[in-house]
Amino acid sequence: QAQLVESGGGLVQTGASLRLSCEASIRSFGNLAMGWFRQAPGKERAFVATIDWSGTETLYADSVKGRFTTSRDNAKKTVYLQMNSLTPDDTAVYYCAAGGATTEYEHTYYYWGQGTQVTVSS
Repeated sequence: QAQLVESGGGLVQTGASLRLSCEASIRSFGNLAMGWFRQAPGKERAFVATIDWSGTETLYADSVKGRFTTSRDNAKKTVYLQMNSLTPDDTAVYYCAAGGATTEYEHTYYYWGQGTQVTVSS
């Protein structure tokens, strides 16, 4: 059964960095795009970043462009989200997802993790 497990969340101060990891137990991981989404309290889940199967194509939400970087290690079946210069607006539950296309649209992803909490204090 396909499974995605996020880790690396926590409580940090404004300006700090965190690196989230998402480990996959999916046989076809190397063929899948991997996305990151987040859901802030009282808000709908929103796109953060995505990376294609090879790691050469990435796409970011405007709100994180220049601060967040996603990467992947297909040998380890793991995708990463490096988050720098964090602000309280980045506070959310962060989810990784696997799908067939490098897009910002949730419906193109068919495997989802359980999420990891990131809290940024001011």
